[in-house]
Amino acid sequence: MNQHRLSPVLTRSSSTLPGGEKAHPLPEAIPEETVAKDTKDAAPELIPGRFAWLKLDMSKAEWDILIASTCLKLLLFPAYRSTDFEVHRNWLAITHSLPISKWYYDTTSEWTLDYPPFFAYFEKLLSIPAYFVDPRIVDLNNLSYGAWSVVAYQRTTVILTELVLGAAVLKFVRGAENPAMQRIISASLFLHPGFLIVDHIHFQYNGFMFGILLWSLLMARNGRKLASGFLFAVLLNFKHIYLYLAPAYFVYLLRSYCLSPTGTLLPGRFLALANAVILVFLASLGPFLLMGQLPQLLSRLFPFTRGLNHAYWAPNVWALVTALDRVLLRFVSKGQLGGLNINESGVTSTSRGLVGDTVFAVLPTVKPIHTFAITVAYQTIYMGKLWTNTSYKSFVTALTLCGFTSYMFGWHVHEKAILLVLVPLSLLAAENNAYFRTFMIASIAGIYSLFPLLFTPAESLIKVIYSLLWAVFVLRPIHRQVYQFPQGVLAVTIDGLESLYLAGFVPLHLFVTIFPVVTKRRSSEAGQSALEFLPLMLTSVYCAVGLVWAFVRLSVIYIRRKD
Repeated sequence: MNQHRLSPVLTRSSSTLPGGEKAHPLPEAIPEETVAKDTKDAAPELIPGRFAWLKLDMSKAEWDILIASTCLKLLLFPAYRSTDFEVHRNWLAITHSLPISKWYYDTTSEWTLDYPPFFAYFEKLLSIPAYFVDPRIVDLNNLSYGAWSVVAYQRTTVILTELVLGAAVLKFVRGAENPAMQRIISASLFLHPGFLIVDHIHFQYNGFMFGILLWSLLMARNGRKLASGFLFAVLLNFKHIYLYLAPAYFVYLLRSYCLSPTGTLLPGRFLALANAVILVFLASLGPFLLMGQLPQLLSRLFPFTRGLNHAYWAPNVWALVTALDRVLLRFVSKGQLGGLNINESGVTSTSRGLVGDTVFAVLPTVKPIHTFAITVAYQTIYMGKLWTNTSYKSFVTALTLCGFTSYMFGWHVHEKAILLVLVPLSLLAAENNAYFRTFMIASIAGIYSLFPLLFTPAESLIKVIYSLLWAVFVLRPIHRQVYQFPQGVLAVTIDGLESLYLAGFVPLHLFVTIFPVVTKRRSSEAGQSALEFLPLMLTSVYCAVGLVWAFVRLSVIYIRRKD
C-alpha cells in the first residue's frame, strides 16, 4: 500500500485536544455495520444489466446517488437564483461577442469579468452551445436576461461540470484502506449542502473547481506529486481564491518531491515541477502578456478597494470583533465606559452590514496589512510543521488550516469561502474522534452560515430539510465508527459545551425565522428598523463562535500530532 495514502480511520495517533481529550486508537472489534463483510467493502459490487454497456466502475448504490441527486437538481431549475446567475450569463456574452483583447476591459454590464483566464476560456467554451440554444444568451447588450432557455442551459452546465467532482470522489473510494467509510465521505462531498445551496440554487461552479482540487489531492495520496502540482496550478488559473491553499502546496511539493530525505535538491524533479507550473501559467496568461494587458487583468482579479467585511459578515474572527465594536458603541454612547472615544465615521460604517470600507466606532480600525500579517504568521506555524512531516495526512491537515486561517483572518472574506475549509476537512472526518468532532462543529456552523444566501420561503424549507438529512446520513455513521468517550473532567466539560453549542442552532433558527415576521409590520409603520440586521448579525456571530473553536481545535490537533 502506498505510504502516502490516507486511511479513513486512524489506527495509530497520539493526537490530543484542548482539555486533554485523547484520540485513542480504534478497538480491534469494529462495528459490524461498517466492515462486517470485508470483501464487499474492498471491492464494491458493480452493477450488471442496465448500466453494463457503459462499462463504468460504479456500484448500484453509486448510480442511485447520482441519479437521485441529478433529479433533485433538475427540480431546482425554477428556484431562486442570485445576481451571480447574471454574472455568469454576462461572461458568456463577453467571451462570445468580444475578441480576447477586450475581455478584461468590457464594462457594458456592472458584472465585469474578474476571474482568471482559464475560467474565461471555460466560459468561452460554454458560450458556443449557448448560442445554438438561444442566441440572446450571448448578446452582450441583453442584460438581466432571464428566459427559461438561459435558466435551463446554465443550470445544466453546473450539473454536468460537477461530474468532475463526482469522478474524483469515486476514485477516492477505489484506493481507500477502508472503502466503506470512504464511501460515506465521498457521498457526503458529492451531496454536500454547500454545493446545493451555492451552486444549484444561488448559482456558481464550485463543484467543478473543487473537483479539480480533489483530483489534485488524489494524485498526492497516490504518490503522483508532479500531477498534483500540475492540477493545482490549473486550478489557480480557474479561480484565484485557491491561492489561500498555495503555501501548503509549495512546502509539501518542495520538501517531499524536490528535495531528498537528507534535504538535497533533486534538480530533475525541481525542473519538472517548475516547467509544469510555468507551462500552465503561460497557457493561461500568455495571450495577455503578449498584448501587454497583465496589469489590467491583475487589477480585475485583486480589487483592494473593498472593506474588511462583506455585506453579510462571514462568520470569522472579524465578525466577532465587529460585533464587539457595535456592543461597545452602545455602552460608550451612554457614558457607561469612560476613557473610550467614539470615532464618528465608524458609527455609520459598513460594520452595520453594508458593502464598502469598514471603520470601527470604538475599537482600532483593522487595515489590510494587519489581516495579511496575522494570516502569514499563523500559516508559517503550520508550514513549519508540514516541513517536518510531509505525509499525506499531514499535508491535507496543513492545507485545511491554510484555508481556515485565510477564512478566519482574511480581508473581505465571502461566506462562501467556508467551502475551502469544509471540503478538505471532510477527507479527515473519519481519522479519529478528535478530527470528527472538529469536522462536525465546522460543518454544522459552516453550512448554517450559508443559509442567509437563500431567503425566499420555498428555498428556506429546502435548505433546512436537505441539510438535516445530510447530517443524519453522514455524521451518524462516522460517529459510530470513531467515537471515544473523552478522558478527564476538562475534556468531558468541553464535550458537553460543544454539544450545547450545536443544540443552540435550533433556537437560533427559530429566532431568525420568526423575528423578521414579527417586526415586519412595526418597521413598515415606523420606517426602517434599527434591528434590521439583527438576524444576520446573530447568525454570523453564532456561527463564528463555532468556526473559531473548530479552527482552534484543528490547530491544536495538528501541532500535537505525531505520525
